[in-house]
Amino acid sequence: MTKANRGARAHRTGATPYLYLAPAVVLFTLFIAAPIGYTAYLSLRRVRFSGLGLGRKSRTEIFVGLDNYRTAVADGEFWAGWLRVLGYATLVLALMLGLALVFALLLDSARVRLARFSRIAIFLPYAVPGVVATLLWGFLYLPSLSPIHATLRAFGFDDVDLLSPNTVMFSMVNVAIWGGTGFNMLVLYTQLRAIPRDYYEAARIDGAGELAIALRVKVPILAPAIVLTTVFSIIATIQVFTEPMTLRPISNAVSSTWSPLMKVYRDAFVTGDLYSAAATSLVIAAISVVPSLLFMRLVRRQAFGEER
Repeated sequence: MTKANRGARAHRTGATPYLYLAPAVVLFTLFIAAPIGYTAYLSLRRVRFSGLGLGRKSRTEIFVGLDNYRTAVADGEFWAGWLRVLGYATLVLALMLGLALVFALLLDSARVRLARFSRIAIFLPYAVPGVVATLLWGFLYLPSLSPIHATLRAFGFDDVDLLSPNTVMFSMVNVAIWGGTGFNMLVLYTQLRAIPRDYYEAARIDGAGELAIALRVKVPILAPAIVLTTVFSIIATIQVFTEPMTLRPISNAVSSTWSPLMKVYRDAFVTGDLYSAAATSLVIAAISVVPSLLFMRLVRRQAFGEER
């Protein structure tokens, strides 16, 4: 083989990985990078009106720098929405991930019965689309339709309004836990099934019971999977939109700016201010990344054995 042929073959071999990556790069560029870039472009601009604003040239798009970001950060409704989402996320993360871990440990126990049916039953709510799940629970929260209220009345609770300002957040938390626990349980359970059974036998020989094995063997090994599900859940819960948006038509307690993403929707599609909505959405994205990075930094040494 000549030197030229060897060079051409090496060139083709070196280009092969890029050919395989090309479809993913194209899709990423078209559906992620380009929309983010266009959003950033819109966030730096605004429409200026001249005259009565009726003529073709009465509306001109101008560059305003960071003005839209200053307006978004100074908006009291925006931060009030974040406070509501913070309370919502705290409840959802604690209860959903706690239940997912408990279910995964129970299903992995040697004494469990009907494990396959239980896995399907716990995971099945995750397969229900969020809007459908929220509508389902929304009708169950209505006093005239719900067996929940009949049960509460049987125990002496006659005036419980599950869609009132004091309870609507807990109603949303219930929907999120019902829909999200199964997925997180499946991730943790899959990791548990990958653990060699020899570890458990060694622990039993040392006199450990099932509870001790779960707490001292399984949970430490599950640490990376717990971190993974926690990070994904943080991102999902602080960007809550489906539950409050779907419950809003049947509850006066849910405002149009209940969550930050609902404010973006209102600005973009109700008031028509795409420029303010673009800036607010990028602020939300930046804020969403912070807690995930902080959590990863706090636990990466314990979970992954990395130095800080």
